[in-house]
Amino acid sequence: MAVRVQAEPFDLGAEAAAFAATLSAGRRDIGAVVTFTGVVRDDTGTLQAMEIEHYPGMTAPAIQAMVDQATARWSLADALVIHRYGPMQPGEVIMMVATAAGHRGDAFAAAEFLMDYLKSRAPFWKKEITEGGAHWVAAKDADEAALDRWKP
Repeated sequence: MAVRVQAEPFDLGAEAAAFAATLSAGRRDIGAVVTFTGVVRDDTGTLQAMEIEHYPGMTAPAIQAMVDQATARWSLADALVIHRYGPMQPGEVIMMVATAAGHRGDAFAAAEFLMDYLKSRAPFWKKEITEGGAHWVAAKDADEAALDRWKP
């Protein structure tokens, strides 16, 4: 289980291949690997950049706690979360979640759980810079509502 919080871009294909390769080394109990990638989206056509800020002493441990919850809830063999911070342009990769399990149901559910919690609970702050100025991105009701399905 690995969590990386970094400013540098990463190669999605290389990360997914490396994750899958470490799992296939002698393991016969893994039947599913799921990956999800988040990309900077420009809904309005005016986004020039997105800046993501975080508190270094808090972010990785908070994400690791989410991974630990997912591992306890589903039969995960492994998980990887990579999340970037700093300035990014539309179309750039922000983050990646990868999960591996014996069955696809656990791998998909754990990945969705991690995405929902990363979106709403990870200590990141997003600022959009547009042609009209800069503003902080507020929490969305739909993102908060998505957490309800994971309540025990």
